Amino acid sequence: MQDNGEQTASSIEDLSDSEVDRLRGDTSGVAHRIHLNNAGASLMPRPVLDGMVTYLRREAENGGYEACAESTARLEGVYDSIARLVGSKREEIALAESATLAWQRAFYSLRFGPEDRILTTSAEFAANYISFLQVARRTGARVEVIPDDANQALDPEALKRMIDERVRLIAITWIPTNGGLVNPAEAVGRIARAHNVPYLLDACQAVGQIPIDVRALGCDMLTATGRKFLRGPRGTGFLYMRDEFLKDIEPAMVDLFGAPWVGPERYEFRSDARRFETWEANYAARLGLGIAADYALSIGIERIEQRCRKLANELRAALGAVPGVLLHDLGERPASIVSFTLRGIVAREVMCSLARQKINVSVSPPTSTPLDAARRGLPDIVRASPHYYNTIEEVHSLASAVRGIAA
Repeated sequence: MQDNGEQTASSIEDLSDSEVDRLRGDTSGVAHRIHLNNAGASLMPRPVLDGMVTYLRREAENGGYEACAESTARLEGVYDSIARLVGSKREEIALAESATLAWQRAFYSLRFGPEDRILTTSAEFAANYISFLQVARRTGARVEVIPDDANQALDPEALKRMIDERVRLIAITWIPTNGGLVNPAEAVGRIARAHNVPYLLDACQAVGQIPIDVRALGCDMLTATGRKFLRGPRGTGFLYMRDEFLKDIEPAMVDLFGAPWVGPERYEFRSDARRFETWEANYAARLGLGIAADYALSIGIERIEQRCRKLANELRAALGAVPGVLLHDLGERPASIVSFTLRGIVAREVMCSLARQKINVSVSPPTSTPLDAARRGLPDIVRASPHYYNTIEEVHSLASAVRGIAA
């Protein structure tokens, strides 16, 4: 994996028309609408849906505990699937009910004191930044933003200059929620490792869209969701925690699953990342997450990335030709998130008009990335995010619909 998720395009085979047709055949929603809200929640493929429904039927027919017991091997296999997806050991994976919970379980287990420094990005997701502020208020730690480079991505050279003995955490979002920016996550990892600084990487928009290799990234912790480009169900996420780092981390909250009670006044943490889990879980959703990971891996993440970028670039070009459209994407080689506004028409009105035409997009408000929005003076913006199962024709249908709204 190269920085910014870049691959050698000539060495990667494009998805053929027949492959796209087959993938669309697995995606029932494409029959009646154009779904370009994959950065919000993708359409689940049929194997994910079927696997979850089958499991839920077993719960209804046989009992929840019993269905879980008879599916032990499949449920354990989810850890193997996620490990293959990110290039880790299965023991370094914990499953969670969302990416937010996975991220919080990692972050709130770290210890900070007065004047400790937390370094983050200008396009950090608001939920993460609020957590930084809360810890800063409680402990006296400081939150500092790493300057950007000329392409408005995090500047690794600026990060190097910020490092000192008080830096306790580097926490960044790899692909922010809007704008298509891809931060140089691997370069950040090299700096973090060189200075022995813990590194927490939010990969929500990356997983399922670009290749992930946690060893190459050099991160100590990585979190992601199942519902976005991975095409898993809502209510799923996972945490990767590097095994050597994990040994010294005590979860902020414990459960009898993650820390069994072994004596009247004694408990012991599990040796693996599952110390961050709780006993109760939505096992149907977990199976769906594992199936989604296997489905993506069967296609090839490099091939997925290539097609996503192709469709996103086509969409940017098509929208750029529409009078009144202003694109708001950032970075030298943006990912498959295309953000724009239409002169004189608020973003929510654009979204609703497209929805009436059976085209799904979303709106990203300034509150989702407040620092970036304030810096760039962004209002609510329309976010369109094509995936590999979308087509060039669908991309142009969106651009044509926007042209009609503008007229």
